Amino acid sequence: MEGSRATRANSFDVAVARARCKKYRRRILDMSQHVSALHIGGAYSCTEIVDSIYNEFMRPGNAGGKSPDTFLMSKGHGCMIQYVILEDHGLLSKADLDAYCTPEGRLGTHPDYGNPGIEASTGALGHGLSMVVGMALAERGRGTDGIIYTVLSDGEVQEGSTWEATLMATSLKLTNIVAFIDNNDFQSLGRTSVTHPSFYPLGAKFEAFGWEVVECDGHDARSIYEAVTGRSGTKPLMVVAKTTKGKGVSYMENVPMWHYRSPNKDEYAQAIKELETQG
Repeated sequence: MEGSRATRANSFDVAVARARCKKYRRRILDMSQHVSALHIGGAYSCTEIVDSIYNEFMRPGNAGGKSPDTFLMSKGHGCMIQYVILEDHGLLSKADLDAYCTPEGRLGTHPDYGNPGIEASTGALGHGLSMVVGMALAERGRGTDGIIYTVLSDGEVQEGSTWEATLMATSLKLTNIVAFIDNNDFQSLGRTSVTHPSFYPLGAKFEAFGWEVVECDGHDARSIYEAVTGRSGTKPLMVVAKTTKGKGVSYMENVPMWHYRSPNKDEYAQAIKELETQG
């Protein structure tokens, strides 16, 4: 199966994945105390997804080189989880993350191409999947077998350019795309299911465009793992991952203001306490 080639020799361990995500959420909290506002809710909703991509699916490079696979964060405002994972992998430094969103730093609220591990500048929502299609086509043209992974927000799926790319991916038979939708049911400050009820059923729309579609629990590492490793590899894959905005901190979960806000000292202390008690 395609999944056996895209994962790391059956080394998947749920407990290890949970521990990583707990550590990543704590690191994002620490970063939040250096700036007045940041996209913590959206980063927490896709923590398990991005962790799985980097630590379970993308293959390590030969002799420590670059992975043959590529990740593009189409949901640019969720990039804090990408930053902390790149730090964990040694591509970004502690100083880089501590200077997040400061005049002297190089990391902003959206990823910028040219920084280590960042494949494209994103955050103008709706552009990412088009770039992914181009990357996947380039892989095929070079005769290489790299898989292009991406994470989209459910809000950006409303963009027409996303559907143009969706159609093009299957028209070009780009079987080397694995895309996730961080389906937290929020677009900025409103519920997607309220503002755009015809958005659902979402998976059926991608199936109608010729994609292989699977739905999963976006906070369950095993569910994510099985969604990708069970793919047929005969079509591009869209994983519709049900998630919770602000997942992991009770007062942030499904509360719109945490789309762009930093916790104060008391909120920070409560969040740390909650994360410490989680398994």
